[in-house]
Amino acid sequence: MSNEGKKVKTHYRGTLADGTQFDSSYDRGEPLEFTCCAGMMIPGFDAAVKDMVLGEKKTVTIPAAEAYGEYNPQAVQSVPVSQIPNAAQLPVGETVYFQGPAGPFPAKVVSVDEEKAVFDMNHELAGKDLTFEIELVEIAE
Repeated sequence: MSNEGKKVKTHYRGTLADGTQFDSSYDRGEPLEFTCCAGMMIPGFDAAVKDMVLGEKKTVTIPAAEAYGEYNPQAVQSVPVSQIPNAAQLPVGETVYFQGPAGPFPAKVVSVDEEKAVFDMNHELAGKDLTFEIELVEIAE
């Protein structure tokens, strides 16, 4: 039985190749609810859950292309500090939000000097293969 189009709840633990955990529903004490294969999740996660049965646990490694995409060097942009109010106060290494046509979007502040600020608009997990331990805890019929 396919779970495609069904509301499901999963517990999961996400780790990077070096074993560093980046997210866990177990730590929050609440499973993640989503409609399977409806585009709410990264493609590889949907694919992993699609054919699971209730109570099943599995570990999958999702390549970057099926997760948050490959790292895109063109998504790193320089902006003249003269165009940025309070540019000297930008928090290097932190994420800030810009207003775009589709609403706010995040960008990591890479560097700031007297002339320019550099922003990386790639998702923080772009270019990384992700490993998920997934447990299917509920299927709504």
